[in-house]
Amino acid sequence: MKFNPHDENNLERQNDLQRDKETFRLRQEEKRLTSAQHSSTFIWIVNSIYWLIGMLVTLLIIRFSLRLFGANPDNGFAHLINQLSAPFVAPFSTLFISPTAGGGANIFDVNVLIAIAIYSLLGYLGVSLVRFIFYQKA
Repeated sequence: MKFNPHDENNLERQNDLQRDKETFRLRQEEKRLTSAQHSSTFIWIVNSIYWLIGMLVTLLIIRFSLRLFGANPDNGFAHLINQLSAPFVAPFSTLFISPTAGGGANIFDVNVLIAIAIYSLLGYLGVSLVRFIFYQKA
């Protein structure tokens, strides 16, 4: 068998090309993994915001309903809901005078409705801010 220097160069070139392909694949996989981690963190933060705002709005809707239908404020459940929601309604509590019916037992609490709207808007803005921050980097 005859020694051909071109065969050796050819073999080296093929090995170099193979290493380049493997390096390219590894870089692509690293980018994919980084993107997946980035996306996973984004989804976790957004879902956490939605969950927290959803729980708060649900609490405020229950408070509004209890006051609208004239629930006994001394009842344990009504008292718990009022205590839990009081800090969130406090910034809005004197904004408007709420109309009453049934001798003052049934209260259409406009301030709670405004709190629901404001907290929902803040949640939307929070998600928009997170989206802006995460996808500004990409």
